[in-house]
Amino acid sequence: MRYFLFIFNMMIGLVFLFPTYCDARTLLPVHKIIIHKKDRKMQVYHQNKLIQVYKVALGFSPKGHKFQAGDGKTPEGKYNISAKNPNSRYFLSLKISYPNNQDKVKAYQGGVSPGGDIMIHGIGKQNGWLGQLHTKSDWTLGCVALTNEEITELYHATSVGTVVEILP
Repeated sequence: MRYFLFIFNMMIGLVFLFPTYCDARTLLPVHKIIIHKKDRKMQVYHQNKLIQVYKVALGFSPKGHKFQAGDGKTPEGKYNISAKNPNSRYFLSLKISYPNNQDKVKAYQGGVSPGGDIMIHGIGKQNGWLGQLHTKSDWTLGCVALTNEEITELYHATSVGTVVEILP
């Protein structure tokens, strides 16, 4: 019995001495994501309860709704997570279902392509050291960027079909 207690205490001690071996915090399953462009904030909900808030970077020209490919704007409207990419160039990514039918009609009427490939993603393996510094400016091509640690947390708690609302 003493031997068992000794081993048990040693294992508990290792957990406190080496916290990097512990798993990152796990979110409850995400049911809705709301992005407030003006505030550069992402709110994450489980059912109707706010469970996490992240600071984000947006497209390099974030004001207004995305109208065409290459405009640097982050879209505004109601979308869904349409795919998950574990091999993203930007660490991990969640694809947003932009353009929706309304976006396509507006672009078609304007004679332009609405663009696509709008993601919630990290900052890439090479840039992970930046952490929150990446939010000091809007640098994406229209996507929503989190730190690599934050996208890891969100990626694992989010399913295809999760509602994404992007507000001005």
